[in-house]
Amino acid sequence: MCLSIPAKVISINGNTALVSTGGAEYQANLDLIDNVKIGDYILLHTGLAIEKLSEEEALETLKVFEDFKELNDLLDQEEKQTGKRIV
Repeated sequence: MCLSIPAKVISINGNTALVSTGGAEYQANLDLIDNVKIGDYILLHTGLAIEKLSEEEALETLKVFEDFKELNDLLDQEEKQTGKRIV
């Protein structure tokens, strides 16, 4: 299974962009997509920008990731309280 994450382009130097997501910054190779500009959102997969996203798509996806994190945190709390692993 592959996972890519939305990231916002902060700067571009040649075919490499500095991108930000979740408070962390990463380098993204831009060879697979065209016309990337500062402020654009891209899907980042193992250091490669694999697709451009609209801001709306990117923010919606990031919200889903945050919802999963919150659910996971709740499950972790319940597991600690009950001593039972929740699958």
